[in-house]
Amino acid sequence: MSDPEMDDYDADNLPDAWGRIPGLPPYNMEDQLLPMERRSPCGCVAWACLVAMMNVVVFLLNVLLLATIFLVVLLPTIVVAYFGFQCHSRVLHSTASYCQTILDDNSSSALIILGFVMMSPLIVVAMAVYCGLVRRLHLFLCFQPCARAVYKGVKWRWSEDGGPCGCPRAWNHQVKAWV
Repeated sequence: MSDPEMDDYDADNLPDAWGRIPGLPPYNMEDQLLPMERRSPCGCVAWACLVAMMNVVVFLLNVLLLATIFLVVLLPTIVVAYFGFQCHSRVLHSTASYCQTILDDNSSSALIILGFVMMSPLIVVAMAVYCGLVRRLHLFLCFQPCARAVYKGVKWRWSEDGGPCGCPRAWNHQVKAWV
């Protein structure tokens, strides 16, 4: 039940030149001249460290942006749950005047429950805001593969796209997506 068209794709029928190519760059190099010159081992290590450091900085900026967005969006939940835990007699039982005059154990329990109920939709909103911002700013294009350090003359991913982080020169306003 062998198909004659599928037999043409056996590994035995591949040209010998495919097995002899030592290791071409794994990225699309249409605009660049091949074969490219490999860096020296020391230069390769230095460039790999530079690219790795740049990727770490971009990662830390993404984490900082994520933490800021989540902190701002989840602030109502944090405040409500904090006051609920602060005034409940079995948790902290603060001696603040609002705990003794306004909030008793039942209202503190209600605040705790309300805080945790509000948390789920606000997490979804925070993630949607973060994903939309990352997509709009093209922040994941700032990450560069370490294979860029192996060959001399490799163009950075963002060099032709309009600057750092791959921000295009003209935004495409026709594309819309629901998050």
